[in-house]
Amino acid sequence: MVVKTKKLIAASIVAMGICAGVHAQTSRPAWVVNDVYTYNEPYAATDSADLATKMQLMSTSAFYFFRGTADIFYQDMNTWPASNYISAETGLTWLPGDAHLDNFGAMQDSAGNYVFASNDFDEAHLGQYVWDLRRAAVSIVLAGQENGLSTSQITKAIDTFVAAYVSQMNGFAQNNGQATFQLTTSNTSGVVKDLIQDSEGDSQSSFLSKYTSTKNSVRSFQTTSDLVAVNSATYTAIANAVANYIQTLPSTTKNGASYYSVEDIRQKLGSGCGSLGKLRYWVLIEGPGTSDKDDVILELKQEATSNVALASPGSMPATDYGSHEGERVAISQLGMLENPDPLAGWTTINNVPYYVHQKSPYEEDFDYTQLTSSSKFDTAMTYFGQALASAHARADQAYDAAIVPYDTPMQISAVANSSGLQTEISSFAFSYAQQVNLDWQAFVAAYNAGTPLY
Repeated sequence: MVVKTKKLIAASIVAMGICAGVHAQTSRPAWVVNDVYTYNEPYAATDSADLATKMQLMSTSAFYFFRGTADIFYQDMNTWPASNYISAETGLTWLPGDAHLDNFGAMQDSAGNYVFASNDFDEAHLGQYVWDLRRAAVSIVLAGQENGLSTSQITKAIDTFVAAYVSQMNGFAQNNGQATFQLTTSNTSGVVKDLIQDSEGDSQSSFLSKYTSTKNSVRSFQTTSDLVAVNSATYTAIANAVANYIQTLPSTTKNGASYYSVEDIRQKLGSGCGSLGKLRYWVLIEGPGTSDKDDVILELKQEATSNVALASPGSMPATDYGSHEGERVAISQLGMLENPDPLAGWTTINNVPYYVHQKSPYEEDFDYTQLTSSSKFDTAMTYFGQALASAHARADQAYDAAIVPYDTPMQISAVANSSGLQTEISSFAFSYAQQVNLDWQAFVAAYNAGTPLY
């Protein structure tokens, strides 16, 4: 019954996409300003400081505007032409959902390996695999243009990205390492390898020293402009939420109760772009031992409905993730990564859902401004394509057949003709980037005029 229902949902989504009309680039300033306001205004009462930061960041470049308006992108997927390389089955690909260049990075996995992978799952949801390719490719265009690359150089980078994705997916379809594939210093080069090496050079002690201090062998957070003390009622609510979060962890990886003993709490400001405005808290806990040198920082991040659902309604019903948006993000991270964060879980604070994970000392975010030449860009895009393919492939029926009842690599491999898909994705990316620039210009005009945006 589950498989039959999922097939009907996927078929209906594909049919809607194929029937959709062309949405050519158009100036739509009133619509854009209204959308930005409508999307962000619900968070103004609880986190207006971060919303001000978000608007300022979005005004600086089309790339940052694109990062901050995933809802616009997925609304447009309902009206822009559907891909020629999809099927009903590929409509149930589990997507990270916000696959732009800044949502990949280096990290240490739970087995101690230093890897490059997708690292943001706030928008994770079921949908067409091409939406992640499209969103990533648009970010390639915007980043390439900002970095001064030519149209032909950007096209080459997109082609490399798509070809690497398809090649990796074809290999997975032939049972070639899907369950164990990782990008490390042994199979990468250029800026991606450098980033992984940067992650290897990080340390627990320097991370804790950056954000905390110790007095009489008791560690607590520093109070800074981006680590803000909370009132006593909020502190109590968060501490209680941590106790509930522990119950979401699997018994096989759960530590003893003392591990999660709360030592301090702060509100974290200024992190990310698209998620700015949603509340984020850092919680310092005891960790594996009584020493203050092995304390652990948990991040509790407010979550909302995935924007992918705007283009893929009904494909991932709330029952798939316990009707809790934090659980949706947690199980997506657990499904898409090899050796994922064992502290990934979820909780609720004041009836608001939160995703919980470790704020690792060994995380390094990718910086697209490093891609200053065609060769650097082209080399990096191989690894971006492989990393995205790995995320899509891992979270299929082998992970949870009740959510994805298909072998994702086999389904995508059956429809994704590499050369044709390269041409299609590149054409879409340049065309949609023009729309993003038009929308960004409308946003900047409103921002500079002091128009209320939240």
